[in-house]
Amino acid sequence: MRILVATDAWHPQVNGVVRTLTKLADAAKGLSVEGLGIEGLGVEFTFLTPQSFRTFAMPSYRDVRLAMPRPARIAKLIAEARPDSIHIATEGPIGLMVRRYCRQRKLPFTTSFHTRFPEYVRARVPVPGSLIWRALRRFHAPSRAVMAATPALARELTERGFDNVVLWPRGVDTHLFHPRAIDLCLPAPVFLSVGRVAVEKNLEAFLDLKLPGTKVVVGDGPARASLEEAYPDAIFLGEKHGEALAEIYAAADVFVFPSKTDTFGLVLLEALASGLPVAAFPVKGPRDVIGDAPVGALDHDLRNACFAALDISRQACVEFAANYTWEASARAFIDSIRAVGAVLPGRNGAEQPRFVA
Repeated sequence: MRILVATDAWHPQVNGVVRTLTKLADAAKGLSVEGLGIEGLGVEFTFLTPQSFRTFAMPSYRDVRLAMPRPARIAKLIAEARPDSIHIATEGPIGLMVRRYCRQRKLPFTTSFHTRFPEYVRARVPVPGSLIWRALRRFHAPSRAVMAATPALARELTERGFDNVVLWPRGVDTHLFHPRAIDLCLPAPVFLSVGRVAVEKNLEAFLDLKLPGTKVVVGDGPARASLEEAYPDAIFLGEKHGEALAEIYAAADVFVFPSKTDTFGLVLLEALASGLPVAAFPVKGPRDVIGDAPVGALDHDLRNACFAALDISRQACVEFAANYTWEASARAFIDSIRAVGAVLPGRNGAEQPRFVA
């Protein structure tokens, strides 16, 4: 089964959308599909990304480049991919063009909801959130299934008028993220934050706290230079990946997640798998991941949450994260496509669609 994913977020960007899609494709390689007349075949993902187009720097965030796709080029790339199913992961230029392609040819497709754009936009410009939510509803309305990462986000989307919302849980690579004996040679305790260094991540709420030990920030973004200047006592390590990132997680004492806009936060699972308890505000992202589990401290006073997290069992964090696998995430994704009939014609004796420009 070939699944084409259209996404405006792709390498070299470092964010949760890119990591989710990459891990999804890797995990799906070992799965097989039944009930579509193609029993025994595995699942293959192809991606339609900005790498195939001219791009320009996103205003206010020059590290992110937006594609300039043309309809004919979109049609050509889809024809070459010959997918059995089409999934639109983002609401950017590529997502819009692939949506248009599918609508014009009456082809089914699915979408996913990764980012709280109303909150992100309002952090930069004074645009009414109601207008952005209206545009998002219109974008996702023709989708056979709108995939959401958590039950709470699925409920919120439904309450906001989104149709066909289904659950698509996330996972964590426990082979990479796990406890290990690492010493950063920094004054303890080490309070760590990992993620994009941008205004919507609310990092000032963490950096302003009066805490013992050391504050460490991993990640890059448009706000890094100004924050480094404003907070000289904090340590900014820039982007880290793979083993280097996993070692930093394992060496810290508390993972601080000050964002109030994230829909899920893969970094939360990475931290927990590393045995790192979470301190966060009691808002939808961390609340959806942690719930009532004894692996994090959620408090409107983030400083209180940081101190409370120091007393949480690291083993409890590891055991909690073990319940989230990328294989289960990939299976849920594929099962949703099958359940809503978002497989293109031609798989069960019907005429194969013509992918033309």
